[in-house]
Amino acid sequence: MLLDRLIRFFSSLRLTVVCLALAVALVFIGTLAQVQLGLYAVQAKYFQSFFVFWDLPGTQIRIPVFPGGYLIGGVLLINLLVSYFSRLGLKRGNFGLLLIHFGLAALLLGQLWTDLAQRESVVRLAEGETKSYSESLRLTELAVVDPSDPRVDRVVAIPESRLRPGANIEHPQLPFTIRVQQFWVNSAPVRDATNATPLVTQGTGRTAQFAPRPPVTTTDERNVPTAIIELTGANGSLGTWLVSDWLLEPQRVEAGGRSYLLSMRLARYYKPFSITLLEARHDKYKGTEIPRNFSSRVRVRQPATGEDREVLIYMNNPLRYGGFTFYQYQMAADEAVRMRGQKPTSTLQVVQNPGWLMPYIACTLVSVGLLWQFIGHLFGFVRERRVRVAGRGLSPKPSTA
Repeated sequence: MLLDRLIRFFSSLRLTVVCLALAVALVFIGTLAQVQLGLYAVQAKYFQSFFVFWDLPGTQIRIPVFPGGYLIGGVLLINLLVSYFSRLGLKRGNFGLLLIHFGLAALLLGQLWTDLAQRESVVRLAEGETKSYSESLRLTELAVVDPSDPRVDRVVAIPESRLRPGANIEHPQLPFTIRVQQFWVNSAPVRDATNATPLVTQGTGRTAQFAPRPPVTTTDERNVPTAIIELTGANGSLGTWLVSDWLLEPQRVEAGGRSYLLSMRLARYYKPFSITLLEARHDKYKGTEIPRNFSSRVRVRQPATGEDREVLIYMNNPLRYGGFTFYQYQMAADEAVRMRGQKPTSTLQVVQNPGWLMPYIACTLVSVGLLWQFIGHLFGFVRERRVRVAGRGLSPKPSTA
């Protein structure tokens, strides 16, 4: 029967060996590719995918050439569960093996959950500054802000992945359509370009010039994208605009009787609470430049519950709140900063990982399962030895005291 064949195939030890060999090869190939593509691109292409694709030069054809991390991990998970239930089943003597198999399955599922749900970002604060959002370390977005309501800004954020040449972007909250004419993954300002022909007809781009640059792949650098877009309202074109993460101030667009702010910025993740930096400290050992302490004293306000409290964040002592973990990440608060008359600043790394408990649960299940199996075999060995000794009619020697 087809079902029996599938069970034999997915419970095969050969399949386990093949998957493990493919996993080793995938790690090796991905490590080599990291030199050219960088860490994040390799993660997406090799490990967070079902197949590794090869792009046929000069075309848009993509050919799958190797199984990706999701496919290998998924087949391993099926192989693990099918092999257990088809060979061992839910028998009393297999309780330890059951825990071990389910622990390994939980480890695989936990890694998948982490890949899909974990999000890392940062919140940069100067002393006295309050924010209710964090920013991505590398992803950008095109933001259109409607500030007409004094209580809250209405924001339409368009992710970088949608900003491709020729794309038409519409949103019910926007009175205009955005057409992407050009998009550069990485760019740089052009110096001494005052006599150059403007690339756009509206906004800051009429005086500022930018040029495309090769994408960077190292983890200590990031791409700074720039796009040229055309806005089209009900009465026709509103001109072409240049939006770039290099521009510090948003550009104002008048459309539909309202004023909108247009900018390219790091992607923001809004929180239902706010954080205020009260004090940033960068202490050093007296007479040296050796850091002694990095700490941020912050105030957390939660309007929904009325909570308002102060928390001290320092190295190895993060703040865990609302499903987020805030770590002390960077600091610019030493004496040199204060002497220049600048406000001390602190950067907190924000990690959201709903599956953070899964590795602990998985390791606990495996550990208990191994211990159960060891103790069970130990007791069985002792009982068997006693039976053998009794069967030979042996008894302990009498005392000769």
